[in-house]
Amino acid sequence: MQENVKLLNEDLQNVSQKAASYILKTNSVLFDFEEGFTYTSGKKGPVYVDIRRLISFPEARSFIMDAAVKYLLSQNLNLDLIAGGETAGIPFAAFIADRLDLPMIYVRKKPKGVGRMAQIEGVLQENQKTIVVEDLCNFGGSSMTFIEVLRKSDASCNDAFVIFNYGREQAKQEFDNKGVKLHALCSWDDIFVQASKSGQLNDKQIEIVKESLNS
Repeated sequence: MQENVKLLNEDLQNVSQKAASYILKTNSVLFDFEEGFTYTSGKKGPVYVDIRRLISFPEARSFIMDAAVKYLLSQNLNLDLIAGGETAGIPFAAFIADRLDLPMIYVRKKPKGVGRMAQIEGVLQENQKTIVVEDLCNFGGSSMTFIEVLRKSDASCNDAFVIFNYGREQAKQEFDNKGVKLHALCSWDDIFVQASKSGQLNDKQIEIVKESLNS
């Protein structure tokens, strides 16, 4: 399945919109404007993103993984290896690797601590062109951690792929500074369009979410 696939900008926009629709239908993005959600930082906000939920919905999962593969093939990356980031990226990396008929590994944030003290599970050969797969990118710290681990292990890793990208400028600058291209299937813009179309969010609520994301 490593043939070239042409993906026009219009096609990509349609795919991104449909992916966003599935993300909303599966409650992989939740909104609560009364109680809100508590984040790991301790702050509260009106939105919670849990892309991992997609693995439990075959129709949504199948569409999004097929779209991910079509997108990656359109980029002509000539990949040798798919690397899943612990833990949320592992199932998505497996689905993508299977569709591309490529080997897969996964990367831990820290060494295992027992046995081989492995931080990379699976077989990694020197200079294999590798892409890191995760569920989402917020500030980009975890993706860069995985990429640095792979580079120290002599992988050629200059790309990362996520299903959902927050689109933060801070993350973009970090990737640019490290010579990494971030690929994403959809973003907040796609979510807002679909949430507005479905009546899930009104204009005022969209502005509240945007303000929260920028705070």
